[in-house]
Amino acid sequence: MRRKEREITDPSKIREIISSCRCCRLGLFDNGHVYIVPMNFGYKEEAGAHTFYFHSAKEGRKIRLMSEEPYAGFEMDTNHELKEGASACSYSACFQSIIGEGIITFIEDISEKRTALQAIMQHNTGKTDWNFPDKAVDAVCIFKLTVKKLSCKENMR
Repeated sequence: MRRKEREITDPSKIREIISSCRCCRLGLFDNGHVYIVPMNFGYKEEAGAHTFYFHSAKEGRKIRLMSEEPYAGFEMDTNHELKEGASACSYSACFQSIIGEGIITFIEDISEKRTALQAIMQHNTGKTDWNFPDKAVDAVCIFKLTVKKLSCKENMR
């Protein structure tokens, strides 16, 4: 990271930033190009390992691309604010962001799918007591991204 003074390495601060993000953008390989798709997500961290959960229709471009190449990049950001300056070159932007890459795995086990759906709903609503009927769980594609690299950066001045 070029601007080391903006790097965040404290795990609790990283968790705080992830918790405040509402959208995770996945970058997928598409025949020599990049396909970026914004996704709602859920999150867990165990023993310093980060996992993001996503839900989707069972078919489509995103599913095809992840099936062909399960390695993906991701980005999320929050707390944007424009800081005005006396001239165009003295303007600045406040932000917090996380970028990284990892391995995508499709989840087939119904119990693990429910756990992922709970994480997604908890992240987006703060509630943890959701009931997912078997038919609804079976109708949706659930996948996770196991993070291999992650960096966090902020500029809040």
